[in-house]
Amino acid sequence: MAKKDVNIVKHIDLDSIQDPKFLATLNYDELNVLASDIRGKIIEVTSNLGGHLSSNLGAVELTIALHRVFDLSKDKVIFDVGHQCYTHKLLTGRNLDKLRQEDGISGFLKIDESKYDCYEAGHSSTSISAANGFAIARDIKGEKYEVVAFIGDGSLNSGLAFEGLNNVAHSDHKIIIVINDNNMSISKPVGGLSKFLEDISTSRRYNRFKHRYQKFFGKTKFGRWILRVSSKIKNGIKHLLIKGNVFTKLGFAYLGPIDGHNIKSIERALQRAKNTKKSVVIHAVTIKGKGYKLAEEDETGFWHGTGPFNVETGEPKNKHEGLISWSHVFADLTELEMKEHENSVLISPATFKGSNLEELGSKFKNRVYDVGINEEHAATLASSIALSGIHPIISIYSTFLQRAYDEVSHDLARMNLSTTFLIDRAGLVGADGETHQGIYDEAYLSTIPGTVITMPSTIDEAKLLYDESFNNHGPFFIRLPRTLTAKQDGFNDVNVEFGKWIKVREESKDLVVIAVGPSLRELDALISNEGVKCTLVNAIYVNPIDKTMLDEILEAKKIVIYDPYSTRGGLVNSVMAYLLEKKFKGSISAYFVPNEFVKQGTIRQQLERFNITPEDVLKELKK
Repeated sequence: MAKKDVNIVKHIDLDSIQDPKFLATLNYDELNVLASDIRGKIIEVTSNLGGHLSSNLGAVELTIALHRVFDLSKDKVIFDVGHQCYTHKLLTGRNLDKLRQEDGISGFLKIDESKYDCYEAGHSSTSISAANGFAIARDIKGEKYEVVAFIGDGSLNSGLAFEGLNNVAHSDHKIIIVINDNNMSISKPVGGLSKFLEDISTSRRYNRFKHRYQKFFGKTKFGRWILRVSSKIKNGIKHLLIKGNVFTKLGFAYLGPIDGHNIKSIERALQRAKNTKKSVVIHAVTIKGKGYKLAEEDETGFWHGTGPFNVETGEPKNKHEGLISWSHVFADLTELEMKEHENSVLISPATFKGSNLEELGSKFKNRVYDVGINEEHAATLASSIALSGIHPIISIYSTFLQRAYDEVSHDLARMNLSTTFLIDRAGLVGADGETHQGIYDEAYLSTIPGTVITMPSTIDEAKLLYDESFNNHGPFFIRLPRTLTAKQDGFNDVNVEFGKWIKVREESKDLVVIAVGPSLRELDALISNEGVKCTLVNAIYVNPIDKTMLDEILEAKKIVIYDPYSTRGGLVNSVMAYLLEKKFKGSISAYFVPNEFVKQGTIRQQLERFNITPEDVLKELKK
């Protein structure tokens, strides 16, 4: 029978999919066409709305195979970190047309979205531990289902993943671990395990033998038949040549490396794993960004997560002339500070690209360290560097800093070590939703003795704070939001004493506003336009608070506190507690983010949802 021409295979209407059962009716040609169509849909949606592009393009065939071999209404697959789930969402009947929008579906797994989502995660490396827990619960209850940890994008390099591996290896509760090995995390991976995985998939001895083997048998029709049926022989020879690996040493069964874009090969491995009694590691080699040339060739992580873009050119759709992101501001400032302070080093847990710091590695060789997705390690690494007389700068997203709370407290603040933290994505972050909001760090860092927490409202203040962070104040945190500010050439002098607040305007002693961050400047413009008479205070130092300034305003009739970058537990609580202690007799109003997990939407929509826009504060001032 002639091979079916893939060009005439029917296409599936992706918007008509209700559940994954239809996959059982498709042959491999049809499945490959489906994979191509899914890639086209992911590219189309992310080009219009933004989102995680490369990671999803690389995981299409793996996800299709998972749904073919397992019944995910019963079996459990945990997608690590969750941003590889777009194909899964399409196959389980969810439309991506409003992906990451306020009234659309999440960019991560959501239990309340679908019965096919058994777990939620926006941070990496949780899948193996979570899978272990599901397997323990399954066996305690005497239930029958498979548990799969689908891990990749550098997540296996994290300490939490190693903890999970170690525990599962000595457990009688079987799980299957699928490693999506694309030789990338957000950007290029680092560390010994990444090198190990690369060595397995590129073993010179193995590949040399494989090439000769294929060349010899590929000369005749009979030989080609042998090639098609000799998968088991090939795998046996491969394992003899590679002579075991860390997974087999731990006690796992190991299958791979396999082609992560060959659905038949993936299914065969998954079925073998399903039939095995012990825990299994399947090592699948994939191409991150597969199907979109610009993403496939990306070595910096540019296409890992993206805003809307032109598919043909790759150019961003939303260009903001005359504006610059706060991440870019601090990237430029970091270069200046590292030139000035030659005894400084820069550390980041795999977020160099997101914080626009990737070029500094070539400019400051031996002084820039990407430690991978290991936030705890980054903080403790900084502690011994600081003890050695070198000043560490740690650039980290607010949502990931949560993972290093203990190390900041125990290894940095307790020893009062001079360190600069750049907390990127501080405040509301928009479309990434609950798992990525940067609204909690003010509150939990304020509980650690000796921490200095700051937030600039202008680029000039940013430079001032960065300079001040080198003056041996212990851990010094500078918060920067995920918003834009006006570009400027050079810097203007800002004279602010350490720990002191700034009076931006002083037109009434009866009405006082204490505000923080760039939103303060928006509010100031509204106050000026509306002619509201008040004293406006810039709480540039969030912790410790400026008690001298607070003592000056105790005679006010009304104080309004405005911090749209944090929950109540940060600046708001500190100020209110002090005013209460001083028996303040006037009224107090506070505008802050509620202490809850904030759902996706634009930052503006989230501010409006909680009535904490500058316009909302202005209404309060005009009462």
